[in-house]
This record gives sequence, C-alpha cells and structure tokens, in this order.
Amino acid sequence: MNSIAAVTPTICGLMGVEPPRLSSAEALQRVLGDAKAKGVEGKVRKVLIYAPDALGEGIYRDYEPLYNRVKELAPVEVKMRSVLPTYTPVCFASMFTGAEPEAHGIRRYEKPVLGCDTLFDAVSRAGMRVAIVAVRDYSIDLIFRGRAVDYYTETYDPEVLRRTLRLIDEGVHDLIVAYNQEYDDTMHRSTPRSPEAIKAFKRHLGAFSVLGEAFNEAYAAENRGIAFCPDHGTHVDPATGKGAHGTDAADDVDVRHFWGIYRGV
Repeated sequence: MNSIAAVTPTICGLMGVEPPRLSSAEALQRVLGDAKAKGVEGKVRKVLIYAPDALGEGIYRDYEPLYNRVKELAPVEVKMRSVLPTYTPVCFASMFTGAEPEAHGIRRYEKPVLGCDTLFDAVSRAGMRVAIVAVRDYSIDLIFRGRAVDYYTETYDPEVLRRTLRLIDEGVHDLIVAYNQEYDDTMHRSTPRSPEAIKAFKRHLGAFSVLGEAFNEAYAAENRGIAFCPDHGTHVDPATGKGAHGTDAADDVDVRHFWGIYRGV
C-alpha cells in the first residue's frame, strides 16, 4: 500500500517540479497515469490540496455513499498507509516532504519548524506561488514556517474555507493547501462516530465540494489537479472511551485519498 509520503512526489510529477531533497517515496502511478492519459503529466499549473484531519479508511467504509460528490470531483481513488506514529505533525511532515519520519525528524507529537526541504520549497524554487491556509497553532500552521510561502492563519474551519475561496478567486497561487480540523477536535472530545463528530465529518466533505467546484470554475482553462488527502484515521481508546490515534492499528493507519486531474479547455 502507498505511503502518504507519496503525495509530494506525485504533486511534483504533475507540476513538472524536481522533488524535495529528502523525498524517497514512489509517486502514485494511478494519478500520474491518469494525467498522462489526459496529456497533462508535468504540465499541471494549478493544484488544490484539501487536507482534512483524521478521516481514515474506517469512516469512509462506514459512510461511503456520503463521498459521492468527492468521487465526482476527484475520481481517482488510492488506498494509502499513514506513517508511524499516526500523529498529525508526523503525518503531514511526511506527506509534504516525501520522506519517512526518520528522515524529516518529527517522530512524536511535537510541532517544530521543519529544517528540511519540503514540497513547498520545491514548488517555490520552480517559480510558482504557494499558499497554506490552516487553523491557528495546529500542525500545518506551524511546522512549515520560514519558507517562501504565503501563510494564512485562520481562527477555525469556516474561516479557512472563506479564505481559500478568496484565494481561488484571486488566482495568483499555483498550489493551495487548505487544512480543516473540526472532526479531529470533536472525535477527541467524544468518539469517532458520535453525532457531533459525524456532523463535523459531513462539513469536511461539504467544504471539499465547495472548494473543488470553485476551483474547477475559476481555472477551467488551466491544466489542474484537486486532491482530498487526510493524514490518518481514528480509534476509540479503551482507557478513556474517547477518540484517539497514534497507533499502528489499521483504524489509525489506513486512509484513502482522492484525486481529480483535469485538462484545461
């Protein structure tokens, strides 16, 4: 099964960018193959990555019909495997460096600024503009600082959605990462299938739909890609009875990503 570290070399392959120096994962051949069939491999000029926290394979399996619009916008499905330990900063560090935790250096729940080369550095070096839109003080907001990137730190998920829509409308960025947090927060307070957590999960699916539709409309003339890329899954901690992650259990490790590759018209 593909490591979530494959996201970085896949984006680089789509955009025709040299991968960051530590990147060791294999690119996702199903995604690059789809791009090649459409004549856009290495020629994708606009990419949107939606990164919802903690939406693992388990919730996909239990609520698959709710993913119908996700699949319409991003029909290339790829089963993925998170890195260990399955904590958010560890996972997103791997996802956006192409490297395993032993290489990038985040190996537990901590949020240092990464000193190594990342996807965002690689895209910036290629002369393209990057935006990261994230919830204040959460992992993506902190660990990729100090780069030639436009950072948008927002109060919570609704503000992330509004900011990302504004950036799409402005049209100046080539790679946008939008991070949402509510499901992870809610399931930690309750359980992964509590009514509150499921409402948050549905809001994430809705946010992706809104962003994907706006992205496709704004950049219809451009070769473009949309990706739905969660970091890890969840389980119920028997000691607390609440949602958790961080283990090597399948519920934490197995995730599913969705990709949509489009040729400009």
